[in-house]
Amino acid sequence: MELSLRLRTIAAMVEKCDGVADIGTDHGYIPIFLVKNDVCKRAIASDINLGPIEKAKLNISLENLSAQIDCRLGGGLTTIKPNEVNCAIIAGMGGNLIRDIILEREEVFNSLDNAILQPVQNPEVLRRFIYEQGYSIVDEELCFDQNKFYEILKVRYDNKPQHKEDIFYEVGETLINKKHPLIKEYLQYKIEKNEKIYENIKDETESAEQRKSEIKLKISRLKELIECL
Repeated sequence: MELSLRLRTIAAMVEKCDGVADIGTDHGYIPIFLVKNDVCKRAIASDINLGPIEKAKLNISLENLSAQIDCRLGGGLTTIKPNEVNCAIIAGMGGNLIRDIILEREEVFNSLDNAILQPVQNPEVLRRFIYEQGYSIVDEELCFDQNKFYEILKVRYDNKPQHKEDIFYEVGETLINKKHPLIKEYLQYKIEKNEKIYENIKDETESAEQRKSEIKLKISRLKELIECL
């Protein structure tokens, strides 16, 4: 079993601990990898759909890890009890959905030592929520896999709400501060994406002009970040 670069990057952010829950586990690859490599002693592979759980059970059985990895059917963190695991991985979902999963079972999420979050869309929504709800981003990673950029956040609850400049909801401040090897390329990607959005706004309404003004400001700020690196 070989993990994709995205999954390897996620797994590398997990600290050695007793237990990990993988929410939306799909084939159970991350729990298998973490247990086999002694990152955790036990794991929970959880998914809302029966098909992925059946595939995960088969893969886990083939690796002779059924005693250490428990498969659970259910949505989000509803399959996990408070303090049952040290870390939860919520990956491969939109930022809005990850936010909703956290809100649904905050008592579980807040009991974790940390969580690894990997939004596939709307990372800015998730970052704003994380900061404003009293979580801190302790680390961030970035990888380019199968022609896509993936942002990965490591967070923990410390009950200290923060407000950031809007651009640092769009792009991780941690990635900027540590001068991540891919950050310039990612910022350029963001600039080009926003330039296309700007060019495609053809309306001349007040709301359209406001939207264009916001995008223009964002592009300018992204360019400033590149210059500072």
